Amino acid sequence: MRVMTVATVALLGCLFPYGRTQQQPITPQQALARILQQSPAQADWFAPKFLAQIPVARIDAIVQQYTAALGRFQRAEATADGFTVVMEHGTAEAKIHLDEQGRIDGLWFGAPQTDKAESLDDIMKEMGGLPGKVSALVLEDGKPLASVHPDEALGVGSAFKLAILAAAQEQVAGGKRRLDEVHPLDKKWKSLPSGSLQNWPDGTPLTVATLENQMISMSDNTAADGMLSIVGRGEAQKFAPGNKPFLSTREAFVLKARTNEALLDRYRKADENGRRAMLAEIDTLPLPDLGEFSGAAQATDIEWFFTANEMCALMAKVADADAMHINPGLAKAAQWKQIAFKGGSEGGVLNLTTGLTGKNGRHYCVVATWNNNAPLEQEKLFAIYGRLLNALAKTSAQ
Repeated sequence: MRVMTVATVALLGCLFPYGRTQQQPITPQQALARILQQSPAQADWFAPKFLAQIPVARIDAIVQQYTAALGRFQRAEATADGFTVVMEHGTAEAKIHLDEQGRIDGLWFGAPQTDKAESLDDIMKEMGGLPGKVSALVLEDGKPLASVHPDEALGVGSAFKLAILAAAQEQVAGGKRRLDEVHPLDKKWKSLPSGSLQNWPDGTPLTVATLENQMISMSDNTAADGMLSIVGRGEAQKFAPGNKPFLSTREAFVLKARTNEALLDRYRKADENGRRAMLAEIDTLPLPDLGEFSGAAQATDIEWFFTANEMCALMAKVADADAMHINPGLAKAAQWKQIAFKGGSEGGVLNLTTGLTGKNGRHYCVVATWNNNAPLEQEKLFAIYGRLLNALAKTSAQ
């Protein structure tokens, strides 16, 4: 249920800033260069608030991912909104920010773009070797180009929100609903983050378009639960046949909470009708504390399960919606005519789903889902997925 924003869907890399003196303050470009040239990282190169989210050991691991994929660092070239990192065998986009003391307090690396010619099948084979379960698919105009277990239903986290958007789009197309119709923010919709609407005042007027934009681009859980209430659970269910009953994010949080183990046990033992009957009870319970969710795999059977084929079918229905074009995920705008993206992540769950229109006018869908009971090294899938997009972009440009 965690948001797949650009910051998390792209590789968050962080490394070694120079020390700084009053006479020779470090520049962002120098800090970025040192990050990729020296190791191990030192904690005093980073602002405390940065290290609170990303430990030094993870920074080293991310650098190793980049150097393994692209070789040694060559230079950092300034761009309009950051830098292009040039390595021996490819490039990566990067952004960096230093605080007043010259410490890194913001750092982002895009997916590595290798210069080497890679086949889709070879990249898929590498993806299929990740620990746990993987389902992945690449389609061109609806026909498969490469895949790994595309019919295995796995948890997709927040990417399930595509089903809600598909139901909303169907209702708009049928004249039942309008994008500019207004709904007051109902306190019953309020869920836990990701997102921000849970902090907005009750009764705030929100258009359907605003709710859709928040739900998809920021993966706002409160927006998703609001849209689910507006379109109707049964309507969203039509686009998610393997998820009965179709849970709201709030209901999932309540069921997953460690303080509600007895409730979860009852839910697990109930049949579909019994589970559906329990929803009214679940909806009366208070939201658990966010601290109950540490990021480790937790009650992974309380999820939204889709195959890669089903995710591509959903993408085909919603790819032209405005909400789908705000956050491009790992795809690079310069390589495509249009990008539509939604991802999803939580403990033990990661999904990336991208709909693309190539320079050749053909339509592509690229889905990767990774589930494991052990913690996921998300950067590994990000790197492989980025290479998959890059290889496909080269093909689509011909």
